[in-house]
Amino acid sequence: MNRVWVADDEKSIRWVLDKALSKEGLDVTCFNSAEDLLETFKTEKPEVIISDIRMHGMDGLALLAEIKQTCPDLPVIIMTAHSDLDSAVSSIQGGAFEYIPKPFEVDEAVSVVKRALANIQDRQGGLTEQEEDPSNEMIGKAP
Repeated sequence: MNRVWVADDEKSIRWVLDKALSKEGLDVTCFNSAEDLLETFKTEKPEVIISDIRMHGMDGLALLAEIKQTCPDLPVIIMTAHSDLDSAVSSIQGGAFEYIPKPFEVDEAVSVVKRALANIQDRQGGLTEQEEDPSNEMIGKAP
């Protein structure tokens, strides 16, 4: 099952995303801080992370940097109510998969998560096909 983690210090945002993503058949785990997410990240890994930028304690950009150090291909979707160009640019430069300003349309957020999951499956599927294709095998080597 596709695991999606949500980090946001606003309970209502966590609740809305949990309900909407669960309805789509996704396994959702919510965290009220980046620190709590990182603690669980030591032993488990999701397929996608959604994080608010501004939270108490560690912010979403610092969380993004931590995640990208260990799992550079893990899609992290950044959200913020403080939609300004600097936040968007910083999150994309930091490796965010997508930037969603709050308030957001729930369907849009679900669509972005599905795109992130499809992107992962495309990359994994492409590697598998390449590995299975015998025409890519080396037959010999040059002197």
